[in-house]
Amino acid sequence: MEHKNNHKDPLILAEGQGRTYNCGTMTAIFKADENETNEKYSISEWWLEPNSDGPGAHNHEDNDEVFYVIEGTTSILIGDKWINAEKGTFIRIPAKTIHDFKNETNKKTGILNFFVPGGFERNMPSIVQWFNNNK
Repeated sequence: MEHKNNHKDPLILAEGQGRTYNCGTMTAIFKADENETNEKYSISEWWLEPNSDGPGAHNHEDNDEVFYVIEGTTSILIGDKWINAEKGTFIRIPAKTIHDFKNETNKKTGILNFFVPGGFERNMPSIVQWFNNNK
């Protein structure tokens, strides 16, 4: 569902609503991004099918990220160490820190992501294209 909202207006989305990006066995749903937050942050859900990889190890030069596990257990790489983050786990990853996530379980898993400052959604069309071409 496409939504445009002034950053000064309330934003209410039901479960599953937002801008959806399909990346193979991973789905991103952007709830609020630079349009709704005056470029201050982006908030998205990332859903991983059972026994599936995430985006691959990467870092962000100027952006902190917060992950909050909303369903299942997500394996999260922070630096050079993988942890199994269960539902309810909160993780802050500072800028320039290598990170990744994947689902090594037999159940779907989901994480809520806060990207600070905003703008990550600008990368999503090229990320979707990469997954379509490489996965």
